[in-house]
Amino acid sequence: MLEIRHLVKSFGPLMAVDDVSFTVPQGEVLGFLGPNGAGKSTTMKMITGFLAPTAGTAIICGDDIATQPIAAKRHIGYLPEGAPAYPDMTPADFLDFIAHIRGFSGSEAKRRIGRVVEMIRIAEVMHQPIETLSKGYRRRVGVAQALLHDPDVLILDEPTDGLDPNQKYEMRKIITAMRPGKAIIISTHLLEEVEAVCSRAIIIAHGRVLADGTPAQLAQRSRHHNAVRLSMADGSDPNVRAEMAALPGVAAVEPVSDAEPRTGPWLDDHRSAGRARAARRCISRDHCSPARTTRDRRGRLTRCATSSPSFGASWPAISRRRSPTCSSSSSWSWRGR
Repeated sequence: MLEIRHLVKSFGPLMAVDDVSFTVPQGEVLGFLGPNGAGKSTTMKMITGFLAPTAGTAIICGDDIATQPIAAKRHIGYLPEGAPAYPDMTPADFLDFIAHIRGFSGSEAKRRIGRVVEMIRIAEVMHQPIETLSKGYRRRVGVAQALLHDPDVLILDEPTDGLDPNQKYEMRKIITAMRPGKAIIISTHLLEEVEAVCSRAIIIAHGRVLADGTPAQLAQRSRHHNAVRLSMADGSDPNVRAEMAALPGVAAVEPVSDAEPRTGPWLDDHRSAGRARAARRCISRDHCSPARTTRDRRGRLTRCATSSPSFGASWPAISRRRSPTCSSSSSWSWRGR
């Protein structure tokens, strides 16, 4: 449905996009990830025909954006960076203007406007000037105009930027509901958003594609995948690292600075509590005081037992979400095999 062929964009000596190619079939939501200045928005502008590429092209539903721009744009719904709109218009005027540009009028225009207003939930601000709206509502108006003509391809540049948590949840539900009949690209800085709505993700930096795969596949490439972070008393003892490295299923043990942000992979939801308790009991065997009070990732108080259960022949694979913590002076991070 969407095919990107060797897109290149240079601004003088600056290579903003360098030979980017990928495809997005119907039913796929592609997350476009990368730091500021990576080339995400520039790539989206070239795909939608807002910016002419230095080389390469994009094929949208069989139409080349370079040689058949009008036909190609009929298939595209585009939310640009910043959700630009005429500030002195109301959302009602703006959406009516967009409907007429898209070739709709009369009852058909009203029907389509009513549908997106209900879907995006902007009825209460329809008659306020856009310049008076909050950032979140301006973003929602921008999403509404992108959906007005029910396009086959959606290109959304940070669609949840400026939305409150409830609005983000609703927007993600909308994207997920539209997924079966469309090819969708969203750019975002939020990894949780990729996990929530994307079936595939591309990481771009310095204008080049660095990684392409499902969110799970990309997570497995991280050196912190399957990592657990523990804090314990006497963590500076050299025997501690050796004992943890000898545990079944542990691939590596590394010291971690207390100043390092506590982010990264956590324990899997459905087994996190048991694994956290098991990890604490194992380490507490020699290095935690009996019945030491500790706090896990959710802030729940637990106690380090002095008994040591057997982990058995295979330590279960440790994956995302929460990290067990035994509060003390030294921190270590281990990774499961």
